Amino acid sequence: MVEIVWDKKFIQLFKKWSKKHPDLVEVFKNRLELFVRDPFHPQLKTHSLSGILKGLWAFHITYEYRLVFKFLDKKKKVVLLIDVGSHDEVY
Repeated sequence: MVEIVWDKKFIQLFKKWSKKHPDLVEVFKNRLELFVRDPFHPQLKTHSLSGILKGLWAFHITYEYRLVFKFLDKKKKVVLLIDVGSHDEVY
């Protein structure tokens, strides 16, 4: 299991995103629960990012929407949430 860190910046981003996509809030919660149990579950398609986002990771909320995060420890047990949005918005 991983520990999730919600900082003020991400909370603000999530509030805006959830107002734009109220139909996806439940999907987001379900995916986050799955992520907490198993961050590399095949359904999430967790992957590391490259280029200017090197060091960050992402997983699929839906086909179109992603959650970008960063592992804060080497054992990959503490995660800082960074961004949420469509593929084009977060990459």
